[in-house]
Amino acid sequence: MRRFLPAATLFLSAGLAGCGAEGGNPAFRASGEVIALSGGDGGAANACATCHGLRGEGDGRLVPRLAGLDAGYLHRQLDDYHNGRREHVEMRAIVRRLSGEDRAKVSAYYAGLPATGASFVRSSKLYEERCASCHGANGEGGGAANPPLAGQSPVYIAAQLKAWRAGKRRGDGMGVMLAISRSLSPEEINLLASHAEAVSPQPRRPSAPAASR
Repeated sequence: MRRFLPAATLFLSAGLAGCGAEGGNPAFRASGEVIALSGGDGGAANACATCHGLRGEGDGRLVPRLAGLDAGYLHRQLDDYHNGRREHVEMRAIVRRLSGEDRAKVSAYYAGLPATGASFVRSSKLYEERCASCHGANGEGGGAANPPLAGQSPVYIAAQLKAWRAGKRRGDGMGVMLAISRSLSPEEINLLASHAEAVSPQPRRPSAPAASR
């Protein structure tokens, strides 16, 4: 699941995790769905769905699709934000408020949603040589280590390749992404990014509560 968005993403509320002993249904309160959708005491502005959409579909640009991604991959990205291996000021501040259990629940929730807009426009010799062995011939991905590219936006993929190249994304134990990204020209980055296409509609975003407007 970032790239380095112009606005915070995966907003997750500290208030939700801390509302513990104060009534309500503990199972409902602690679910990954509630953490992702409610924003806790901060309201909808602090919910994952505010940026990623109610179906985890992203915005077709810099906010990635989360729906249907591998739970292990999502969990690892949240851990990387938490530990500073993946750079994004807002994401790290928000994710650090979540326990490891909460991060696992959010990851499992998004992994269980149906993938939206998972298309792959075309391939090229460059893609086949640099990407297909890990990310699949049609960008379908391969488990926790190799996320799908199909259905993400070209803008997002290009931003991630540039982030790997600049050292803003880490956590690649074998250094494959670092080596590949640094071997690519700007034109090649754009070509590889163009193979993926987010075709999902604009995300439906929850309205902020009247009191918070």
